[in-house]
Amino acid sequence: MHTLVVAEKPSVARDIARVLGAGDRGENCLMGGGYVVTWALGHLVTLKEPQELDERYKKWRAQDLPILPARMETKVIRKTSAQFKSVKSLLNDKETETVVCATDSGREGELIFRYIYEQAGCKKPVMRLWISSMTDEAIRAGFDALRPASDYDALYASARCRADADWLIGMNATRAYTLRYNVLLSVGRVQTPTLSMLVKRRKEIDTFVPQ
Repeated sequence: MHTLVVAEKPSVARDIARVLGAGDRGENCLMGGGYVVTWALGHLVTLKEPQELDERYKKWRAQDLPILPARMETKVIRKTSAQFKSVKSLLNDKETETVVCATDSGREGELIFRYIYEQAGCKKPVMRLWISSMTDEAIRAGFDALRPASDYDALYASARCRADADWLIGMNATRAYTLRYNVLLSVGRVQTPTLSMLVKRRKEIDTFVPQ
């Protein structure tokens, strides 16, 4: 039996594996010392597009807006599906006793792991590695102070809420403005107000009068 460590990036996985003594190479993982260390490639799982939830959304129509799914469903990202398949296999391996979430310590890192864990249908117990430095000392201290993943459920809820909000605003507003003005207009929860700030500042610079 072994503990599976899931890092967010290959470089982080290599650093963790070195500290844990997992120097043997496996298929998309490093092994040794009672550990198997694998990695995501950033996001491996994302929210489904509207047309993947219901075929009627393939055609953009004002009468279908707003699109408000009863449940936000996820899918494996095609480009990195091979890596997801490897991680899923390791998560559900009968030799995997415990899982350590070693994605980045923050909201996005939490979301990346939880999406993978849920999409893989894994039910193994999970511990959370929470470190802010990748020095050997910090990694060792982090593994000495692992906490149950449930301690970070609120962080995941926050991350999921943000992702759902991005989807709801982006998908609906983009379709609404595109249909209204008959040209593709990408609208986003963060993207659009940020662009507005840039445009406003550009106008201030263009109309500036030296005194």
